Amino acid sequence: MTAELVRGQNHTLPQTRLEIRVSAGSPVVAGATLGDEQGTVHGVEWIAHPGSPQLPGLEVSRQAAADHRLAVDLEALPDAVHRVTVLLALPLGAGMPVRFGAVAAPFVAVTGLDGTEIATFTLTGLDAESAVTALELYRRQGVWKVRAVGQGYAAGLAEMLADQGVAQAVELARSIQEAVASGLARSVTPPPPRTADGGRVRHPAGPPPATGPVPAADPGRPHTRGSEPVGEPSPPVAGPTTGGPIDYAHPRRQTTAPPPPPPVAPPAAPGQPAQPVAGDATGWSMDERLYNQIWGMFEDLARATAAYRSAVDFAESRMDQELDRALSDPRSRIGGTGDRAREEARAKRDELTARAREALDRDLAQLAAESAVVEPALPAAYAGWGNPVWHAYRVPMEIPMALRIGDLHLPERTDLHIPLLVRLPLERGIWVDSGRTASEASALTDGDQLRRLGMETAVALAARMLAVYPADEFSVHVIDPAGSAAGALAPLTGSGALSEAPAAGPGGVAAVLARLTRRVDLVQMAIRAGAADSLPPDLDTGEQLLIVNDFPHGFDDRAVTQLRYLADEGPAVGVHLLMVADREDARAYGPVLDPLWRSLLRITPVADDHLADPWVGHAWTYEPLRPPQGSRVLEQVLALVAAARRNGYR
Repeated sequence: MTAELVRGQNHTLPQTRLEIRVSAGSPVVAGATLGDEQGTVHGVEWIAHPGSPQLPGLEVSRQAAADHRLAVDLEALPDAVHRVTVLLALPLGAGMPVRFGAVAAPFVAVTGLDGTEIATFTLTGLDAESAVTALELYRRQGVWKVRAVGQGYAAGLAEMLADQGVAQAVELARSIQEAVASGLARSVTPPPPRTADGGRVRHPAGPPPATGPVPAADPGRPHTRGSEPVGEPSPPVAGPTTGGPIDYAHPRRQTTAPPPPPPVAPPAAPGQPAQPVAGDATGWSMDERLYNQIWGMFEDLARATAAYRSAVDFAESRMDQELDRALSDPRSRIGGTGDRAREEARAKRDELTARAREALDRDLAQLAAESAVVEPALPAAYAGWGNPVWHAYRVPMEIPMALRIGDLHLPERTDLHIPLLVRLPLERGIWVDSGRTASEASALTDGDQLRRLGMETAVALAARMLAVYPADEFSVHVIDPAGSAAGALAPLTGSGALSEAPAAGPGGVAAVLARLTRRVDLVQMAIRAGAADSLPPDLDTGEQLLIVNDFPHGFDDRAVTQLRYLADEGPAVGVHLLMVADREDARAYGPVLDPLWRSLLRITPVADDHLADPWVGHAWTYEPLRPPQGSRVLEQVLALVAAARRNGYR
């Protein structure tokens, strides 16, 4: 039976390998400290946080999120540790809540590896606090217990760390928040929170994946794929309260619960995985079901891989401990005792690792089979350029709910690609990083080629956006200060899909930025005043995309300020930024541009492992979408878009 704790109450823990699950109404930072018998934390090496997420027997999330899973193996903790304290804090940043009283009360559960709850605690009564000690696991007379704490700190993370005796608490808190900000900048934005009946449809006969990042995970334990929904359905979105032609809330959803998904394949024979089905998720339409299914596959792969990696880490740690014990025993120096102990420890490690890999391979095979069914069923907005759906392309009548901007994969199986879908309209701009990165693909590509590939990637993305919007609801503007991207821009300029010629020179840069800045100002004022009908008749209220090449060349200080303004304020009123730039070229601006880089979703023109998932924080390899070699599908699609624009198609 689950113990529902209140502040100060404790409960005996029946096992030593645990998960601590945190659920909050908005992203929070989760960490943990290790303390001695008096609760003293002996330095930063006793603190697990997003910038340093792993300690012996303890692993925390690498980034801020609304849901966390912290893994604890009490037997693997150092002997000097008698207390594990779980900490929560609100991340800093524009638009983030500054006190726990403004968000839903966090809920913390201590569970077994199978998800069975041992003890729970809801942190009610918080107000001005921005950091809180949630609970602590402590050892008393050889027995581990959990205690609900709920101690809040209005001065934030630094005050909480200082209260535990951490030296230089202010500096450590600052470094943690910087790590969190960096993680949020590189993290793929998750879909909206799931509704009560959301989630993917689970096949009871299917082989289940791992449940999360558990350092002490037993690779041989049975998995429970159906234990919780992992798909992210799309909740209803309220439309505007004022009349007029402007409506940037999308998709327009009804407020009732979505209908059940379509019938799925009949159950498989006992012990056999069920056949995957495209659209195996809830949603109003097939497109929405496919969207939710893809995000479910994304999360399944992230968690299955996390369980495998954690099991391997645990096997290595266990082997090291057994070797240390064997070598510290003087008797091991007699005869072959030490050699036998080493062989046995390595054999146990190999057995655990093999069992973990077997479980992972089973999960990967199921996901690969699902991907093989889902890919051919994708609509154009979700499909790669090589999908036959593009050969039957027609200009759409309405905006899709999402757009595929690339593929993601992990090194455990590089041929299993997950489509990277972003919601439309875009919630943040996109930065195509044309600079040198640490990836192998980047190292093999010279600088000029990277810049050319960066612009080609931006053009392909712009073409996809033009293709999935109704013809008169999306426009593309280009700033190319030196005219260096003429070749890459040829598909857009040659088809006539652009509203105007690319802007060149300082005068062209200033004119485009001034016009789009004015548009943002006017629409914001109209929305705030509830007077959308009073907008100037010549103002285009459709979505606008600004492609900027070779930033910051051709930009003066005023232009840089306007660009930052568009990046911050534009998405909410239909102006989006697609920037091709090498950050090294803008180093003269120093930290002034840091908020700009962080506000944009960074992608690369070549394969690079810089994006993180929002659940575990794996580094995923991103690969851009390009038309197949020799294909003219991009030009053909743009020609149809341009023709529809000329004919006034709606």
